[in-house]
Amino acid sequence: MSHALTTKLQPGTPAPDFILKDAQGRTVSLADYRGKSVIVYFYPKAATPGCTTEACDFRDSLASLQGKGYEVLGISPDAPEALAGFTGDFGLTFPLLSDPDHAVALAYGAWGEKLVKGEIVEGIVRSTVVVDPAGNVALVQYQVKAEGHVASLKEELGL
Repeated sequence: MSHALTTKLQPGTPAPDFILKDAQGRTVSLADYRGKSVIVYFYPKAATPGCTTEACDFRDSLASLQGKGYEVLGISPDAPEALAGFTGDFGLTFPLLSDPDHAVALAYGAWGEKLVKGEIVEGIVRSTVVVDPAGNVALVQYQVKAEGHVASLKEELGL
């Protein structure tokens, strides 16, 4: 299937830098967040049931996460226009970034084969990477479930 299956990130290694467009077409870089802890989560497609559940959980937990020093960035292959609709429809209050060629997902180990409706397909593997203020990987979670993910992430981070 894919000749470009990804390598999983390991805690303690530098997080791959990226520069992507947000829902408004503005450029956002991981380097913009240096000095802060950042939760970077990858999701397959805006406005689908699981992705909406996960995004709304992050939205509802954003104040408590930010209160503990964490910022949140969501990344999917969706175009900025789709991200703008998703943000508006669900009142999302953190940046969603467009990774149309899934290069960042590949770099983060969040792209690969997965089972969808009984078929093996290639795409985003729902994943979360926590980047520390120095730009290193602090925590990695692959193949997370949308439902309850934010609560378990907060527990693992001791929040």
